[in-house]
Amino acid sequence: MIVNPEIEAYIDGLLPARDPVLVEMEAYAAERGIPIIGPQVGRLLAQMVMATDSKRIFELGSAIGYSTIWLARAAGEGGEVHYSDGSAENARRAKAYFERAGVADRIQIHVGDALQALASTTGVFDFVFNDVDKEGYIDVLGAVPSRLRPGGIFATDNALWHERVLHPSDSTSSTIVEFNRKLMMHKDFFSTLIPLRDGVLIALKRRP
Repeated sequence: MIVNPEIEAYIDGLLPARDPVLVEMEAYAAERGIPIIGPQVGRLLAQMVMATDSKRIFELGSAIGYSTIWLARAAGEGGEVHYSDGSAENARRAKAYFERAGVADRIQIHVGDALQALASTTGVFDFVFNDVDKEGYIDVLGAVPSRLRPGGIFATDNALWHERVLHPSDSTSSTIVEFNRKLMMHKDFFSTLIPLRDGVLIALKRRP
């Protein structure tokens, strides 16, 4: 556990109740072993979106759309959130959740490679959330900086990778270690690694 289990339970106990759609998604993900960010990280990302008044958001790796709903609700009316996932089945399920959550009108769905979806979408973004397969993190770091506005947020999940960053013994762990180091040292970003859940790396793009 990254965080003391008692502290984890304490934080969970402080969280306001989620609506039925998010609760159903949490149960569905738990039953099937689908990785989602959970409500603690969901609230953190939503807070970052609201604090930076982010309206145009790209999510790299969206699964069943749990994090997408948090982002879309935080962006509010006029928001434009791009969902991307390689699974057509995930996308179909996510679309149904978006409709029930009342945010479908502000979400664009991309099925296929997340970085290709980003490359095919024009313009810059206020907020980019990275949760692709971990082997792709270095490629994401190469693609995102030019697509993010100054003052925008680049957030990455699983930055502590179940504590394996302490003793990387496989290519996935080594990739995350390299990604964390490169982003923390990146001249265009001011970054902080937060030990919440499985680690969230928050990078603010510096203004000129």
